[in-house]
Amino acid sequence: MSFRHVTPVPPRSATGLVAEVYRQQAADTGLPRMPALMVLSPVPELLAATWSLLREALMAGPVPRTDRELVALGVSLANRCPFCVNAHAMFLHATGDHRLAEAVLRGERPADPRQARLLDVALSPDDPPELAGTALAFHFINRMVSALHTDDVLPGGLQRSRAVRGLAGRMLSRAAARPLPPGESLRLLPVTPPSPAWAGRSPVGTAYAALVEIAERGAELVPQAAAVREEIAAWDGTHPPLGSPWPAEPVRRLALLAAKAPYRIGEADVAAAGLDEAGLVGVLAFGAVTATRRHEPRGIPA
Repeated sequence: MSFRHVTPVPPRSATGLVAEVYRQQAADTGLPRMPALMVLSPVPELLAATWSLLREALMAGPVPRTDRELVALGVSLANRCPFCVNAHAMFLHATGDHRLAEAVLRGERPADPRQARLLDVALSPDDPPELAGTALAFHFINRMVSALHTDDVLPGGLQRSRAVRGLAGRMLSRAAARPLPPGESLRLLPVTPPSPAWAGRSPVGTAYAALVEIAERGAELVPQAAAVREEIAAWDGTHPPLGSPWPAEPVRRLALLAAKAPYRIGEADVAAAGLDEAGLVGVLAFGAVTATRRHEPRGIPA
């Protein structure tokens, strides 16, 4: 089984908001299922907000898809999320940039300085808000996927084959090339808080603000949540060395692991917390979004 710690709602069994999200996702991406989103289905409102940010930042509007995929890959590489790295290498193949996709996977820097800057996620206030939104989306999604999904995008690890990656990219190319009208996912949002200044009038800002508000609800399940926020704010962003101390209290430990090293969350950590699936996803989302907020842009778009 490719999922860990949760049993997501499959598309054929989905109802209500989960079914609405799955329908729009399938129509917009051409994919009948997206495992990276399915792991959030125990909390339907979180699923809707994450999909909305992903759609509006990565897929909708006129910003070149190659630019956005480079940002998604740069964040996923920094966060050590093999699932997202391989998935978005395939989507970079889907844009037709086959050599660039494989060069990035080999650890090479793009020859084009602008592409290298995007892979480094060295964004400026002059960049469109879709790029900042893509970076924020993947800081959150990387953490949730690393905690709740195995590393494999395709059965049997087939994504490790260059030929398979190229073939998958060609299969995805029509959907990746189709421009999506901005804002259509906002109707799925259960809340619509004010958009942050960095996003201007882009629907990316509304989607991101909704994700933050909903993911923050997980703090209600975390003892001393304020101390968790303080520790993440003081963190230097590096991956903790093996053997680093973690809180003895199991729910706080899960929240901090989700922020700093979600790939280290094991069965024992989950069992000790004693949460149901919705509670587990909520606590992980709180840790993940608290870490994500460290990367919010400070400038206002020109």
